[in-house]
Amino acid sequence: MQTLTDWNDRLKPFLQLGWQATIAPANELNGLSLDGRSPVNIERSLPLLEWITHTYFQTTTDGWEQIPAGQVMLIGSHNGGMAAPDTLAMTYEWFHQFGPDRPIYALMDPKMWQAMPAIARLAAHLGALRAEPRMALAALESGASLVIYPGGAKDVFRPYTLRHQIFLNGRRGFVRLALEYKLPIMPMISHGAHETLIVLAEIYDQLKAIAPGKIPWPLGIDPGVLPIYLGWPWGLAIGPLPNIPFPKPIHTRICPPIWFDHYGEAAARDRDYVDQCYQLVESTMQRELDRLVEECEGKRVAG
Repeated sequence: MQTLTDWNDRLKPFLQLGWQATIAPANELNGLSLDGRSPVNIERSLPLLEWITHTYFQTTTDGWEQIPAGQVMLIGSHNGGMAAPDTLAMTYEWFHQFGPDRPIYALMDPKMWQAMPAIARLAAHLGALRAEPRMALAALESGASLVIYPGGAKDVFRPYTLRHQIFLNGRRGFVRLALEYKLPIMPMISHGAHETLIVLAEIYDQLKAIAPGKIPWPLGIDPGVLPIYLGWPWGLAIGPLPNIPFPKPIHTRICPPIWFDHYGEAAARDRDYVDQCYQLVESTMQRELDRLVEECEGKRVAG
């Protein structure tokens, strides 16, 4: 009976938020306004996020003491398909560490508001914004911290064989923003989330090369990725479908801040310097991920 009561206390507020998001007017929770983020609704979401993070995935986390006071930019590489369990774990841990009142927003693929509007609108309660330059600028101008996963869908659906490789997709916009707003980069990495969904291959580019402009995408939405994977509930499946992640242990880590030598508008407009900064972030994250993989898999062998 206590277990049922506990589940009701965790799930009911989240379902209520989901229903509110579903029936909200079209001009609300659309990822185009900072007003969708609600500390009250974040607080209501935490019990379920805590269960998902620490009971379902048995998440271990460290490095949060690295985050300085004030505004920061968190740059991550995420895993595990549309469920992105390491992203959920990072989301919960930020609110657990700093509370829902410390302002933070996260950029999310605009296609989510087309393909899965209820989920996207629910995420807007937690601070999700459409991944558009104007929304990134609005968040930073407000003084809030900003979370960006530059690799996007290509990153979260990268094949299992590439699970230990940082993939930022060559996107340098986050570097320009960090330079312009004089912000440290806080790298976010994880281990284990790629085992919650086994991506065998990603064939989007091959399919587009065979039939350019002739693919009848479901709902008319070009997903940008076309993974073949093993996962619940579909078994062997193709396409970026919602999934139930396998309950695998995850380790998330916040790495030491990356500061650049020069900041300001001139630095942000210098292509060569932006490239140097991008390479620094990518190589630093890869080095940190290599270390985390060695730690986690060493423990697994020893155990």
